[in-house]
Amino acid sequence: AMANDNLKGAFLMSFAMAGFTVNDAMVKLVAPHLNTGQIMFIRGALTSVLIFAVAWRMGALRPLKVLADRYLLLRTCSEIVASITYVSALRMLPLPNAAAILQALPLAVTMGAALFFAEPVGWRRWGAILVGLLGVFVIIRPGAEGFTIGSLLVVCSVIAAATRDLATRRIHSDIPSLLISAVTALVITLFGGLMIVPFGGWQPVSGTDVATLGLGAFALFAGYQTVIMAMRTGDISFTAPFRYTGLVWSILLGIFMLAEFPDAWMLTGSAIVISAGLYAFYRESRKARMLDAGTTMTSS
Repeated sequence: AMANDNLKGAFLMSFAMAGFTVNDAMVKLVAPHLNTGQIMFIRGALTSVLIFAVAWRMGALRPLKVLADRYLLLRTCSEIVASITYVSALRMLPLPNAAAILQALPLAVTMGAALFFAEPVGWRRWGAILVGLLGVFVIIRPGAEGFTIGSLLVVCSVIAAATRDLATRRIHSDIPSLLISAVTALVITLFGGLMIVPFGGWQPVSGTDVATLGLGAFALFAGYQTVIMAMRTGDISFTAPFRYTGLVWSILLGIFMLAEFPDAWMLTGSAIVISAGLYAFYRESRKARMLDAGTTMTSS
């Protein structure tokens, strides 16, 4: 059964990454004529309607007092920061480059778990984290014209997303995934609305823009749901590496939809980051297996 769960988790994670990447590509398509606040507001409103309809149908809505969970609050705030920084970065960077820096997220989560939850992380995994950071520097290449505000925004987005993922682990298990997604989408919509004027005011929106963001919202909703399901299905150490399929989707969509071709720096840096990430996952799952074996030995 565990093997089946792992395969299911891996499929869900790959599907989630495809959803997020389609959403990113849609954002890039409308970015030339809409500001970041507008994109977050329109896409968020459409996502919220979708999520609330499904949550209501599935009986996942809960009284408001449930929302007083401090980790849910932390998760929501982190998601806002992650969204603003990433949507803003997508205006400035090719999709594959932004996605490549985002591949450091699992390493950032490992680092956060070690620093804030006192999860034991050995020197090998710390080594992998440092190698991963080096890979990010190769993608950004400080000193070259590649080192833009856009790159720094994606780095901020990685930190915020890692905080979000760590907070998700701490949210009370009574709170349904759909409710977590619903709250997140609604808050992002409201925040996007507040940001429209500071980001340059309302620009005229065409029907095509709404349809494009509608597709983005649907993909984002599918991504939100499946990533939470993936985190709750199978071994995290088995399913988490499938996050890296996101980069494959980004390169393909970048080439075929946006005519953005990855350069050698981005590919080299990505290879370093992903190798470091996979090694960290391997160490993590090995440690978990050794702990399991230890408990089995003592209990037998």
